[in-house]
Amino acid sequence: MERRLYIDGKWSEGSGDTALAVINPATGEELAKVPQATVADIDDAVLAARRAFDEGPWGRTTPAERAAVLRRFSDLLAARRSEIVDLTIAEAGAPRKLAQTLQVQSGLDHLKDMADRVLATFPFSRPMPPTFGAGIGQGVVLREAAGVVAAITPFNYPFFTNMSKVAPVLAAGCTIVLKPSPYTPLAALLIAEVAEQAEIPAGVLNVVSGDIAAGERLTTHAGVDVVTFTGSDAVGAKIMAQAAPGIKKVVLELGGKSANILLDDADLDRAIPHAALGFTRHSGQGCACLTRVLVHRSRYDETVERLSGALAGLKVGDPDDPATDMGPLIREAQRERVERYVRIGQEEGARLVHGGGRPVGLDAGFFHEPTLFADVRNSMRIAQEEIFGPVGVVIPFDDDTEAVAVANDSDFGLSGAIWAADPKRAFAVAQQVRTGMLVLNGGGGGTNPHGPFGGYKRSGIGREFGEAGLEEYLETKAVLWGVR
Repeated sequence: MERRLYIDGKWSEGSGDTALAVINPATGEELAKVPQATVADIDDAVLAARRAFDEGPWGRTTPAERAAVLRRFSDLLAARRSEIVDLTIAEAGAPRKLAQTLQVQSGLDHLKDMADRVLATFPFSRPMPPTFGAGIGQGVVLREAAGVVAAITPFNYPFFTNMSKVAPVLAAGCTIVLKPSPYTPLAALLIAEVAEQAEIPAGVLNVVSGDIAAGERLTTHAGVDVVTFTGSDAVGAKIMAQAAPGIKKVVLELGGKSANILLDDADLDRAIPHAALGFTRHSGQGCACLTRVLVHRSRYDETVERLSGALAGLKVGDPDDPATDMGPLIREAQRERVERYVRIGQEEGARLVHGGGRPVGLDAGFFHEPTLFADVRNSMRIAQEEIFGPVGVVIPFDDDTEAVAVANDSDFGLSGAIWAADPKRAFAVAQQVRTGMLVLNGGGGGTNPHGPFGGYKRSGIGREFGEAGLEEYLETKAVLWGVR
């Protein structure tokens, strides 16, 4: 596959002489080198996207025409699913069973949903009610492409997060400059390769690999209309500040410290395995991880014991092994961050129940044990700050009101879960929790490509997936006329 920049329909080594090394986090070995885009390369990519939008055919295509192109794009990507899975395992360290499902298949589902359903049903034009005053007026509301989009994506779910930007942006009729994480650029380059095969016009999709400087050039570029970013709240705040002078629209999918609430009548046989997975999936490197386990006090000790046992049963190791439950962290710096928070938790007085260190026998790569803390107060740093590692904390509550209060006592509000024997009770609690998504009693087992995904508070601005995701890349225009 290609390992160069993709700008204006052409592959380029870039104008600089610096390369980014892509490392396999399970081994620490180098997978590939890709060019690091310079400011000049970013300018070229934005110019190509600007020209493709202002002068090219893409922005003037009908929804049906775009749907046909996206179906072809979707089919070609699906044909390379196995390759994308292997790539995700290698560059992101995702366990094979996660790579096959949420990492890759969910991204493919999202693109297919945009092509097959959303573009067929979305109201790009709707009439306005007539007005009666000095004269009779009529009008129509049009939803039009917003323009050039700069998309910056993270390392944790590379194919999925890239597709969560590319699919709605192209469906809207916009053009895009995609800058993936420097840790995981290969998935984005494969997407560009397939886009070329799908005959998506030159300049509509551009992919540049680069560091912080490349990202800042994108977010401040006068040729960019919308900036969309997935990552930490701290970086999201910086991107908002960078985009502000240009009054650019920003779409931010940021961090979380989500609560998994086990009410007093929760079915622990079902809830415990979900709770363990909730903060260890992809080694806890997910914004929607359920890292705070809130448990009714009457069942606290039992839950801690059973959850610790569930963690002990997880297989940590080679992500390419189909039996592996948890692979590595992305880099040594991330592992050191997790270890620092383990020390902080102990210093704060929390009780380390399970894990807390590096697994025995896994000397290569960046592995960390699944880790559990009990006797945690919600005010502790390990309960308030996003660790981005396989660390869960268990917090007691006495009634539903306190459970809601603890869940809402957070700067974040991205995801969450509730377990209760009575579905009506679970739904009543869900209505009170300030978060963008809640799963009741296990839900449907994953994200829904039709439903909106995004956060309250410091977890972001805007939504992804389905119609809500498409709307982020559309402008609204009123066209009015009189009737004689």
